[in-house]
Amino acid sequence: MNKSIIILAAGAGTRMKSTLPKVLHKISGKPMLYYSIKEALKISDDITVVLYHQAKLVEESIKKYFSKDNINFVIQDHENYPGTGGAVMGIKPKYEKTLVLNADMPLIQANELEKFDLEATIVMSVLKLEDASGYGRVVIENGNVKRIVEQKDAKENELKITTANAGIYQFDTKFLLENLPKLTNHNAQKEYYITDLIEFAISQKRDLKPIFVSEENFKGVNSKVDLALAEVIHQNRIKNEFMSNGVIMRLPETIYIEEGVKIEGESIIENGVSLLSNAVIINSHVKTNSIVEDSTLEDSDIGPMARVRPGSYLKNTHLGNFVEAKKAKLNGVKAGHLSYLGDCEIDEGTNVGAGCITCNYDGVNKHKTIIGKNVFIGSDCQLVAPVTIEDEVMLAAGTCVTKDISSGNLAINRAPMKLVKNFYYKFFGKE
Repeated sequence: MNKSIIILAAGAGTRMKSTLPKVLHKISGKPMLYYSIKEALKISDDITVVLYHQAKLVEESIKKYFSKDNINFVIQDHENYPGTGGAVMGIKPKYEKTLVLNADMPLIQANELEKFDLEATIVMSVLKLEDASGYGRVVIENGNVKRIVEQKDAKENELKITTANAGIYQFDTKFLLENLPKLTNHNAQKEYYITDLIEFAISQKRDLKPIFVSEENFKGVNSKVDLALAEVIHQNRIKNEFMSNGVIMRLPETIYIEEGVKIEGESIIENGVSLLSNAVIINSHVKTNSIVEDSTLEDSDIGPMARVRPGSYLKNTHLGNFVEAKKAKLNGVKAGHLSYLGDCEIDEGTNVGAGCITCNYDGVNKHKTIIGKNVFIGSDCQLVAPVTIEDEVMLAAGTCVTKDISSGNLAINRAPMKLVKNFYYKFFGKE
C-alpha cells in the first residue's frame, strides 16, 4: 500500500432528481460510495472522502459499513473553493502517489486501479470510444498525454478524436501539493478544476501517461437510467462469480442478489428469487419467486413463493409455497404451505399444517414460541406466544393454543359442530 486515495463525493447530483444524495443511491443493496471505498481499501490504508452535499447523512450512512479508523471524512469548503480542484485542496496525502476517484463510479475494481502504478507525474484514465461525444478529448502523442480538450472548446478536427477522459487521475503527491494553490476559478462556472493540473504538468514538461480503461468499469452514474444500467452490470458480476463456483441458477437474468450475500456448495437458485442483505445459502434450493433476507439456509429448500425474513436460521428444513418465517430457528421442520412462523424455535421432526401461525405480537411487544421435536400441528392452528410446546405433542386442526403443553398430549379446543336441519331451504325460501 504505497498510495493515498481521495474519493470525491461532494456533489449534489441534481440529474438524479432526488432528495437523496447521489452517492447514497444503491447498487445491489449498497450505496454507490460503498463500492469506491471497498475497492480503495484493497490497495490503500490512507483514504480521504470529500463531502459537502448532505455531508452528515452521507458520513453516517457509510460508517455503518466500515471502521471509522480506516477512512478520513472531510467537508469541502464549497463556498470559497468549489469544483473538483477545490475538493482536493487542504488534504495532506500520506504517500508519494495520490489517486483521485469519483464516488459515482460504483463499477470500479481494485485490479483496474492497480494499473495506475506507472512512473509519471500524472497517470490519467482514458477511454477508447467509437464516439466520444460528450467527453473531454485526450490528445496522445508518442505514448504521452499532450493536452485535454473539452468538447465545448474542441475544433472540428479535435471532435473526431475518440480518446476520452475517464475522470480518474494518479498524481505525484509533491506535484499535487505544489500546484493546487496555483489553480484559479477564472472560468464560466467560477470553479477550481482538477483538470487544470494537466495543463500545468504539460507546461512544466512533466511526464503524463495515459491508461486505457474499460468503459464498463469506469462508468459514471449521473441519472436513474445510469443507475439501473450500472446495477445490471453489477448483478451480472455477482451471479457469474457464484455460477463459476458451482451454484446452479435458472434464468439468472431474473434473479436479484445483493452485495454481501453468500452462497456455498451446489445450491440451486430458481428464477425470480431475491437474496437480500447478508443472506447465506448453503447446499440449499431456493425455488421460484422466493425471498431470503439476512437469514441462513443450510441443507434446506423453500418455495415457490416463500419468504424468509431477517434473523432466521433454517437447517434441514422444508418451507413450501406462501410460508413466511421471521426470526425463526427451524431445525428439521416441514411447513408445506400458507403458514407464518415468527419469533419461534421449532425442533426436528415437527410438521406444521397449512394456515398455522405463531401469534407473536400483542400490540406492544413481540413474544417467542418454542416447539419441541416430533410435534404434529394440524391445519389452521394459532399459537399465542409466549408459549412452549414440548416434544411429541399433537395439535388438532383449528386449535388455539394459549398455554404450555407437555409431552405426549393432544390439544384440542374446537367448538362442537352444530347442525341446523333444513336451514338451507328456509334461508332461500325453497320449502
